Amino acid sequence: MTGLFDTYRLGDLTLSNRIVMAPLTRNRAGAGNVPTALMAEYYAQRASAGLIVAEATQVVPEGQGYQDTPGIHSAEQVAGWTRVTDAVHARGGRIFLQLWHVGRVSHVSLQPGGQAPVAPSAIRAKTKTFVNGTFTDVSEPRALRLDELPGIVAGYRKGAANAIAAGFDGVEIHGANGYLLDQFLRDGINQRTDAYGGSIENRARLMLEASQAIVEEIGAARTGIRLSPVTPANDAADSNPQPLFNHVVEQLDRLGLVYIHVIEGSTGADREYGAPFDYGALRSRFRGTWITNNGYDRAMAENAIASGRADLVAFGRPFISNPDLVERLRRDSPLAQLNRATLYGGGAEGYTDYPPLQAAAE
Repeated sequence: MTGLFDTYRLGDLTLSNRIVMAPLTRNRAGAGNVPTALMAEYYAQRASAGLIVAEATQVVPEGQGYQDTPGIHSAEQVAGWTRVTDAVHARGGRIFLQLWHVGRVSHVSLQPGGQAPVAPSAIRAKTKTFVNGTFTDVSEPRALRLDELPGIVAGYRKGAANAIAAGFDGVEIHGANGYLLDQFLRDGINQRTDAYGGSIENRARLMLEASQAIVEEIGAARTGIRLSPVTPANDAADSNPQPLFNHVVEQLDRLGLVYIHVIEGSTGADREYGAPFDYGALRSRFRGTWITNNGYDRAMAENAIASGRADLVAFGRPFISNPDLVERLRRDSPLAQLNRATLYGGGAEGYTDYPPLQAAAE
């Protein structure tokens, strides 16, 4: 019977186990949104994960929505990320980069020239962002013009190329949690009347164009995507998510993506949110690797793998306070609790100073 700690073949990569470190925004990039040596240490500490998906990283300056989040659009950022991937690979790890454009979930203080954030439609999100060390309401967005959308796709393509140049093993497209590509999917956000709004096919168009561009640039075997069909995160809302995501997954399967990473329920909260939603209907439409996420413990993860409901299982916040999470799960040892006060921003405290199991016991 297949187990959580067995190896797994992901595209051209062999993963040492079936445990994925989910992308986790920590707001610790340096000047110019450049990854730092401290970030390299943080990821290297967690290299025992079968796969690390590094934190959401903006593909263009306009894609930033929170302070001190890293980018992948400048030479300095590529160099900073190279230090991270080198550190992870030196410890035998595998690492993908999550490519991000926040769309309307931003603040004018983070936008080039203080401009308005962009969105499918000029509808302000009922959510907050992290600016100047505190959470504040997001700014009013403007609707993207039709002639701007090829530039959005080009940003994702270039971001993927830069990620490979920085030594990443692949990329994960951020298509979840109410950010730009997800915003286009949702009829509660997207009120366009052109080829990118209205029908399910139209609303899915931008996500699929960005995905195709990335596949053309770096290959399907190095391209995954994250989806969150029913989450209310960042004011995401759709009147009928089942047929929408059935279509999206069918089209992603046609592109041959190496994996789909699905957040079940409400991101970081109620796994049963949005029920009934048939995740199995999505799974049956996709021939690649299926990654499940949201509130899994060891027993749940083992069951998902053994039953074939998932190929890999992603863990998020447990990896923050347990750099050796894989070993703790293997031993069925207690997990260290995280310090919520140090989640966003700051330095080593609550970031690289969580001890591994052996040190914690001494």
